[in-house]
Amino acid sequence: MERLPIWDRMNIREHLNIGRLWQRPPVVSVLRFEGVIMPRSRRGGISLASHAAAIEKAFRASRLAAVALVVNSPGGSPVQSALLFRRIRQFAEETGVPVIAFAEDVAASGGYWLALAGDEIFSEETSLLGSIGVISAGFGFYQLIGWLGIERRLHTAGERKSLLDPFLPEDSSDVERLAALQQDIHQAFKEHVRARRAGKIDNGDESLFTGDILTGRMAVNRGLVDGIGELRTVMRARYGDKVRLRAIPHERRRWSIWSRLPFIREPASLITEFADWIEARLLWARFGL
Repeated sequence: MERLPIWDRMNIREHLNIGRLWQRPPVVSVLRFEGVIMPRSRRGGISLASHAAAIEKAFRASRLAAVALVVNSPGGSPVQSALLFRRIRQFAEETGVPVIAFAEDVAASGGYWLALAGDEIFSEETSLLGSIGVISAGFGFYQLIGWLGIERRLHTAGERKSLLDPFLPEDSSDVERLAALQQDIHQAFKEHVRARRAGKIDNGDESLFTGDILTGRMAVNRGLVDGIGELRTVMRARYGDKVRLRAIPHERRRWSIWSRLPFIREPASLITEFADWIEARLLWARFGL
């Protein structure tokens, strides 16, 4: 076979080197889930409605190497956790793009359910994870609304239609019904963890599902987390120093100054919003935050 003249070979090498210089780095889309997981109607919460567009955009990025989930949540609504998990996994399976989750301060309860959308999960040594259980918290306002001069009127067709109405005294039969619902949700949570962490956890270890909280190091030892590491370090080690971490912003609920003024709002609405704020603070407080 006839060899090319040396200057032609040099031109080919130079062309290849220029091609490498112009090669664009891989991209990792970064989705952040920070806060309490709750229905979209509540301000500041994480929900499918608030993050659906961002999830789709994350998986449509060009030169996409992976999608990273950054989770900092004490939990909240099991329904919204499941909806977010399912939407992420749908796109992951459609595109074949790997998903890697990173726990920050907390990825507990519904936050851990969400982190399970990752093919791998990383955390800091001192992150708080797990809390695989179900909790329901609320407040009773029936005395307060009486003090405010508000009369509660509730009419149902079906004797079990109402459940622990916060503006009525607590009913023991309602508590029993709630306990049955919690047990069923807890069972679904356990099945979810066993399916996503198959081969990594001891399926016979029921102590994983007591609602206990683990540090990142403890979670690694128990198989709930794959390793210790943070987003930038892990992504650079995996995809090179030039990898681009592209943050995908999510939708934020719009509000007007008029909606914030207490004198033009109903007392019941103010009470409910205050209860939501207290509930969110209590969820964070369980983890010392």
